[in-house]
Amino acid sequence: MFTTGILTISDKGAHGQRQDISGQRIRERLSAIGSTVGKYEIVPDESEVIAQTLEVWADEGDLDVIFTTGGTGLGERDVTPEATRLVIDKDVPGFGEAMRMKSLEKTPMAVLSRATAGLRGKCLIINLPGSPRAVDECLDVVLPAVPHAVEIIKGEVTEHSVEMPE
Repeated sequence: MFTTGILTISDKGAHGQRQDISGQRIRERLSAIGSTVGKYEIVPDESEVIAQTLEVWADEGDLDVIFTTGGTGLGERDVTPEATRLVIDKDVPGFGEAMRMKSLEKTPMAVLSRATAGLRGKCLIINLPGSPRAVDECLDVVLPAVPHAVEIIKGEVTEHSVEMPE
């Protein structure tokens, strides 16, 4: 399968004032499909801290995918997409687009999400929203494509002939 990192972005979580339910939900979902969580951390909503963590984790080469949760909205402290864009080499907009489209079926507020995704070296970085319910909805959309994306990134597959589950 693939090895992941989970980076939760939350001022309150980083200061021990809030339990990280979304990060734990990501861990549960990844475990259910056989993915290993190699790194986990909670950091505050600080662009430099987020970018530095993503950079270090991706460059170490131990992780295939990093999922972030939190900081993708319109709030003043929501800086996860900007921090992600600072460190990625290639934009992978389909993940964010697909998450917004699926979430739009549940709420018109989905258009306010700024979640993005991209590639740094051989590590895929995907921003997820901060709410546990939205994490589940978005993982339903992106998880079917992640194993194939990892195979392509690793050079194990060069064709897109894999049928995706419905």
